[in-house]
Amino acid sequence: MAEDLRRALFIFALQNAVRHKSLPKAGAVIGMVMGNHPEFRSRAKEAAVLMDEVLARVADLTPAEREEQLAVLAPELVEELGKPRVHVKALPPLERSENGVVMRFAPNPSGPLHLGHARAAVLNDAYVQRYGGKYILRIEDTDPKRVDPEAYRMVVEDIEWLGLAIHEVVYQSDRFDLYYKYAKDLIERGGAYICTCENEQFRELKQQKTACPCRPLSLEENLALWEKMLAGEFYEGEASVRVRTDLDHPDPAMRDFPAFRILHQPLHPRIEATVYPLMNFSVAVDDHLLGVTHVIRGKDHIANTRRQRYIYDYFGWEIPVYRHYGRMGIEGVVLSTSQMRQGIGSGEFLGWDDIRLGTLRALARRGITPMAVRQAVLDIGIGETDISFSWDNLYAANRDIVDPVANRYFFVPEPIAVLVNGAPHQTAHALLHPNEPARGTRELPFTGSVFLPREELGKDPPLLRLKDLFNCTVTSDHGTYLLSYAGDDLADARNAKAPIIQWLPVDCAVPCLLRKPEGDVAGVCEPGVVRELGSVVQFERAGFARIDDTAGDRILAYFTHR
Repeated sequence: MAEDLRRALFIFALQNAVRHKSLPKAGAVIGMVMGNHPEFRSRAKEAAVLMDEVLARVADLTPAEREEQLAVLAPELVEELGKPRVHVKALPPLERSENGVVMRFAPNPSGPLHLGHARAAVLNDAYVQRYGGKYILRIEDTDPKRVDPEAYRMVVEDIEWLGLAIHEVVYQSDRFDLYYKYAKDLIERGGAYICTCENEQFRELKQQKTACPCRPLSLEENLALWEKMLAGEFYEGEASVRVRTDLDHPDPAMRDFPAFRILHQPLHPRIEATVYPLMNFSVAVDDHLLGVTHVIRGKDHIANTRRQRYIYDYFGWEIPVYRHYGRMGIEGVVLSTSQMRQGIGSGEFLGWDDIRLGTLRALARRGITPMAVRQAVLDIGIGETDISFSWDNLYAANRDIVDPVANRYFFVPEPIAVLVNGAPHQTAHALLHPNEPARGTRELPFTGSVFLPREELGKDPPLLRLKDLFNCTVTSDHGTYLLSYAGDDLADARNAKAPIIQWLPVDCAVPCLLRKPEGDVAGVCEPGVVRELGSVVQFERAGFARIDDTAGDRILAYFTHR
């Protein structure tokens, strides 16, 4: 009955809405239901159909009504809202989290999100769910050289696909007046000065631990130069704002680092500006103003953390708790945004969702679920040791999710049409799912000729079994194969250790292109695959695949994993 599933979806949708004070995402609710009720995992497609109705019911309720209904339907979940939520793969605790946390995920809109972004995004989300609080998506677009206008949309789409519980979205390009205000304040506090030295001259002085000629300027002179910068009276590279630090610091990168620069080209797609804040200044200001309590990021940002502490100290702000995790090596896919963009422009890649890339949309096109990405990231955790991303772990997590719901079909790669002598016409009845007989069967009529995989025939087996049909002897003559009926008994095939292979009737097989990262595989599949558009199926003995396109003269499928 659909009522039991509908009830579970409604309860967890209520809990999510009460927790986050907003209407939940369908994927997040389905994931919670499947995680808490394994018996529903085989009904994921039914759940997806019911979600529109469930979300509409929740949307019609006031916040108070949502809490009241949740208290009636699942009082234990109301109690859970007052407790920390801990993932099965428990992350280490965060200090100073007793009153909740405010976390931020801060991507640059230079392209879509990839697996590297997913680590920071999911870890932050997990801690917000664990301790309660607020999760901010901050689009860091203060460098026009690294802004792709299309990425604004793609980043938000990728966040929605991941199912993150974002409470607020902030664009740094909307906050330039704030950055200018705090820059002036920092100058007035003696924490920054305007530098008009040439870059090479400043670099040499810095290496010598020597102050540049601009460092001793008076407050009045600095403020006058700052106003000239804002008025556009400097050319690009003629002036910058530098944070006053320790010239004797052992790390040259810490010595009077830049906070603002002048750029005239390229033009920013969202604002008109020539004075741009650099990352360490805008991040420090925003983290303080947005109330960020904890910052989780890679250890390649440790130097930035040290720079930002100078800004915090000048203003007398409380410093967030920082956690820096180790590098995560990801082999087998392209992650460089510039390399991806160049490859797309040259035609090497088909787009941002080309399955040879490491973008989240490429994973989605293959049939990797956001829940599997989340699980793989949480398994890695937040340790400081450098690690390699495990594709096997990702595939295992995804297999647990898709295997119960994926219907089974035959796919014959590189097919050869072969006549079978002496075999009676009949219809094979193959289960749509071996563990779910109630789903029904696929009917495959045998009328004399079949498609078989070229590779299997090339092994010259004396006997083989057509799966769910019958046994055949095989003879070949200069690349021409002839099959002869050899009975129906499966035990005979097993005793002879005969291969059990996929087959399809010649007169009803559908052309199918299976796209893999290492190259395309042309073949044929069952007609029923046409009904699976957008779903992950299992091509028996070939692996899982997401059906991407059923229009035109062939089906296009993307290989997921075995």
